[in-house]
Amino acid sequence: MAIWQFVGKRVANYFTVSTTTFRSLRPLINGDSSPVNIFGYRRFESSKAGQQLDLVSSDDDEEQNQGVDFPGGRVGFTSEMSFLHKSSKKRVQCYRVLDDNGYPLSSSQYQHVNKELAVKMYSGMLKLQTMDTILYEAQRQGRISFYLTSYGEEAISLASAAALSGDDLIMPQYREPGVLLWRGFTLHEFVNQCFGNRNDYGKGRQMPIHYGSKKHNYFTISSPIATQLPQAVGAAYSLKMDNKDACVVTYFGDGSTSEGDFHASLNFAAVMEAPVVFLCRNNGWAISTPVTEQFRSDGVVVKGQAYGIRSIRVDGNDALAIYNAVRVAREMAIKDQQPILIEALTYRVGHHSTSDDSTKYRPIDEIENWKTARNPVSMFRKWVQRKGWWSDEEESEFRANVRKEVIQAIQVAEKTEKPPLDYLFSDVYEEVPINLIEQERLVRETVKRYPQDFPKDVPM
Repeated sequence: MAIWQFVGKRVANYFTVSTTTFRSLRPLINGDSSPVNIFGYRRFESSKAGQQLDLVSSDDDEEQNQGVDFPGGRVGFTSEMSFLHKSSKKRVQCYRVLDDNGYPLSSSQYQHVNKELAVKMYSGMLKLQTMDTILYEAQRQGRISFYLTSYGEEAISLASAAALSGDDLIMPQYREPGVLLWRGFTLHEFVNQCFGNRNDYGKGRQMPIHYGSKKHNYFTISSPIATQLPQAVGAAYSLKMDNKDACVVTYFGDGSTSEGDFHASLNFAAVMEAPVVFLCRNNGWAISTPVTEQFRSDGVVVKGQAYGIRSIRVDGNDALAIYNAVRVAREMAIKDQQPILIEALTYRVGHHSTSDDSTKYRPIDEIENWKTARNPVSMFRKWVQRKGWWSDEEESEFRANVRKEVIQAIQVAEKTEKPPLDYLFSDVYEEVPINLIEQERLVRETVKRYPQDFPKDVPM
């Protein structure tokens, strides 16, 4: 068992999560389709609500057998005044398959992936990494207004996408472009969105990196954090009502768990038994706020248990661990029609966005350690390469080809016409209301009066 430091706290990496419900996932990993219920997917029911029960069988166990059948389930009495502990002294362990050098743990239980799947996962990580590098540079050159990378978190989006069906609905935050890559979104489509040209599906009305694709069941990203969580539960409940063989997977960061939407969504999902997988990327930093200043609990995984949701902590830098945990979570969510919470421990190696300088609030050596010692792309590459499924030559050729493709996409996107001004006021109402008509008139008058202050490439 390995121990590693995670933003001020030590967390055990182990092949099972003995203090969470991952034992209930083992049968599925071993090929059994009947998951074991540890906490049990049952409601605490009452047949005699409010009626005090006296089931004493002897003087010795009088306290243990007295109780009240309270609405929601029978509760026993005790004469001992005891408060629940703030939190356990022992942290919830973290499920992993590969060690930091890409070797499978000898006692690890996991679903093996074949060459085709593994190479697609790894090449997707490389493609995402290359796209991030070039578009980040494009923003620094002033060619786009904003960008946000997935450095250090590539395994979460690609490996989780590999474990899902194309029919599963994705409610993303903003570090899941890897899911879209996996589902077939092209580099040209990514670049068109970032440049907000006429080929952008959002018609230039969104900030860069706010992707969306109806074709790929990928809901458009929203800037305010955690707003996608209650939407995900509602969408999952609709799948349940329609008896669909699919679930909703919603992604979010540790910062989102400080929002009220997170707590309302978990309770909503648990009570309504919605087939939704909550996947939290706990990367240690909500922009500039460390997790130690966000909550006193043992991370995020214990919050799911508090709401009656099966939960697991996974090594977010281990692609095979993510793949297996998400695969099993999806099966349980659909089969049992229940929510699942996954906390993926990872680290945001890059800045939060192009508007951020993370060296102002965290030590550079901490960043470099995670960038080198626990790099998810390097870890997975070592495993794939030892299998004989990848080589240095293929790596160089692939990176070069992707780089050319991204640069070409940028050159085309820059020359593509911008959406016309009237797109700014369309697609909301069937009949445009008078206030929007008036706003459009005022905008056009302002542009005519001050043409030097507005872009010349926007058709009027």
